[in-house]
Amino acid sequence: MKAQDFAIRLREAQKNRQPIAPLRNEIGIEDIDLAYEIQHVNTLHRIEQGVRVTGKKIGLTSLAVQKQLGVDQPDYGMLFSDMEVLNGLSISMQELMQPKAEAEIAFVLGEDLDDDSLTIVDLMNAIDYALPAIEIVGSRIENWDIRFTDTVADNASASHYVIGHTPRTLDEFDMINCVMKMYNHDQEVSTGTGAACMGSPLNATLWLAKKMVELGSPLQAGELIFSGALGPMHTVKEGDILRAEFQGLGSVSISFLK
Repeated sequence: MKAQDFAIRLREAQKNRQPIAPLRNEIGIEDIDLAYEIQHVNTLHRIEQGVRVTGKKIGLTSLAVQKQLGVDQPDYGMLFSDMEVLNGLSISMQELMQPKAEAEIAFVLGEDLDDDSLTIVDLMNAIDYALPAIEIVGSRIENWDIRFTDTVADNASASHYVIGHTPRTLDEFDMINCVMKMYNHDQEVSTGTGAACMGSPLNATLWLAKKMVELGSPLQAGELIFSGALGPMHTVKEGDILRAEFQGLGSVSISFLK
């Protein structure tokens, strides 16, 4: 089967809200190029439908999760304009598939990152500001039974996102040591620090920037970058009200309706 066939299968799963069997059963666990080709086919499909790419997300930034999936690298997926949920508002569970939430630091780029020898200083100079964020991940693969090629093909298990309204420049907070706490109502459900994201969210973002240059599609000014989870994912259910608080960076919230 071709990438187009697998891409259609994922789109149908999303449309019907019916998860499918792991794609790795047919494409294997080592053909990463094919998995990204499947993702790219669906990216082009979304663009043809008039949906705008707003940025990118980095997944699998936890070394423990990488080990669990048998890989030694993160992955990436696309963020689209129709994935955004406004801060403090809600989303219907009917729009989601097997949803989980994770709190992240998001960056907005002020410059293109198109040099083939990027450094961390280049990245810091290019970031306009950071934002508190919650990513809602969802899987078109049944029971979240995924390995690396499954999640890559499935757009890094992306679903929706919400960003806070308190932009901070990099010198206004300590992103490595800042403590993140995510609450469901008033109960803490996840906690961590910036260091949990590959040592620093900047390290993860530099990996993405270099990867996109290598692929001939460098990150551009204005893009929103979700740098990876700071703490464990929280499985979402109807009635949940999530609030993530980041030391020095502010907070962000979302609720989940029927």
